[in-house]
Amino acid sequence: MSLMRAIPLILALGFAPMASAQVYKCVNADDNRVTYTNDRDAAKAKGCKVLDAEQAVSTISMNPKATPTPATFPKVTNDSQRERDSARRQVLETERGGELQALEAARQALAEQEGIRNGDEHNYQKVLDRVQPYKDKVEQHERNLEALNKEISNLN
Repeated sequence: MSLMRAIPLILALGFAPMASAQVYKCVNADDNRVTYTNDRDAAKAKGCKVLDAEQAVSTISMNPKATPTPATFPKVTNDSQRERDSARRQVLETERGGELQALEAARQALAEQEGIRNGDEHNYQKVLDRVQPYKDKVEQHERNLEALNKEISNLN
């Protein structure tokens, strides 16, 4: 039964004592599939039967054909997972080192650009426009470092 079909049933059964709505059980003649509805017109058209409060369904299997994981399914041992995590940590630490160097270089380039004043930059907005790409580069490396630090902390 799809989730969209189950929602009206769950709602109908959950609020049945509070509401006067009837719940109908419908059995498909072709494949004996059971569905439930609170739509009286649809129930009459399908020849459904009214359920009393004692017959109400309390659980619904959303995936009746679910099968357990086969024994031949590949599994990762704890030692193997620790090795993978260790290798991942080394890669992330290496990336973080490179990102720290790139951040420091970007900060130096920004500081140099902020110290320069070209003769054609009488309007301060021209200075801001020239320096903005350097600021963006610094912010990008800071975000990258933040993401790497988060990934490393998730490995603990």
